[in-house]
Amino acid sequence: MPLELVITEGLFILDGGEWEVTNNVWLVGNDREVMVIDAGHDHAPIVEAVAGRRVTSIASTHGHNDHINSAVALRDEVDAPILLHPDDRMLWDMVYADDAPDRDLAHGATLRAAGHELAVIHTPGHSPGSCCFWDAGSGLMFSGDTLFNGGPGATGRSFSDRPTLLRSIRDMLLVLPDETIVHTGHGDSTTIGSERAGLLDHIARLEVD
Repeated sequence: MPLELVITEGLFILDGGEWEVTNNVWLVGNDREVMVIDAGHDHAPIVEAVAGRRVTSIASTHGHNDHINSAVALRDEVDAPILLHPDDRMLWDMVYADDAPDRDLAHGATLRAAGHELAVIHTPGHSPGSCCFWDAGSGLMFSGDTLFNGGPGATGRSFSDRPTLLRSIRDMLLVLPDETIVHTGHGDSTTIGSERAGLLDHIARLEVD
């Protein structure tokens, strides 16, 4: 699958705190059209990477500000719909009080760009509306902040829940083939197989039902 990575930097803001973060923005498609996954921080380098191609959608893995805070500016530049799971609308509203996503993401839906089909997998826990996007044909998954290289995403802040996150990973992600490449919202990519043993140990230690 033709795949491009744009790295952006800015602040993650929640619960009165601010943290400097570096985000992965993924472009999936070909030389004619692309889908943008997670428009974070600065729309300008994303527009540059799009390079005039048609954008089928701006798909948000979740509603934390660092994954959506350039989405509206990007939409204005490339004329593409913003997609977000409705369970994260309260997070969206913290960033955009007077605007709205264009379409809802739903578990089992299919996102398309340049002949590629990505299944939407609802994986609540990091946030209620967190989603992963899986391209079975290419053996790739975009995990947002649900799963990282080294373990599960963060919890402990508003609207997050550790047992829910671990259930999502166990029931929705560990059923995928070990060779599935996982492109994350921050940091390096990994594979399901590389993370499996550590995740199962984590789940067992916390006695997640």
